Amino acid sequence: MRSSLFGRLFALFLIVPLIELVLLVWIGERVGFWPTVGLVVATALAGSWLARREGMAVLRRFQARLASGQPPGRELTDGLIILVSGTLLLTPGVLTDVVGLLGLFPPSRAWIRRRLESRARGAVAGGRVSLFTGGRPFGTPRPGTASPPRPAPAPGADVLDATVIEEVENGGATER
Repeated sequence: MRSSLFGRLFALFLIVPLIELVLLVWIGERVGFWPTVGLVVATALAGSWLARREGMAVLRRFQARLASGQPPGRELTDGLIILVSGTLLLTPGVLTDVVGLLGLFPPSRAWIRRRLESRARGAVAGGRVSLFTGGRPFGTPRPGTASPPRPAPAPGADVLDATVIEEVENGGATER
């Protein structure tokens, strides 16, 4: 495991920058210095616009899933891919820009997402990764501790949505 991790880090921190440097020099020799700088600036502009657009779209889908009471699945993976893609676009170079742009386009992002999800399922099925959940819902106090006091509403605050259930004399409940 350690040698595999070392190899990946070695590739990340040494080989990728060397490839980037070679590509930039090669493109610079072919098209010239200023067109190469223009290419880097253009990919940065296009990437930042795409990252913002796609990130906001994923955030809206994420919020809609939560609002409908459904857990966000694909939206989390897409958000992670967009975050990594945006980070790659911050790195100067051609190779990282191409990979970053691929993560921002919905069709190629869907392909990347399917690969990531498949690898994750394989890792769980193969026992290389274990998943577990906590025993109590978020926000509930631990056993044996008092519930935290709820904050009082601000004076004059508007109520946006509420359901009031009251007991009636026959033992049933009615909604107002």
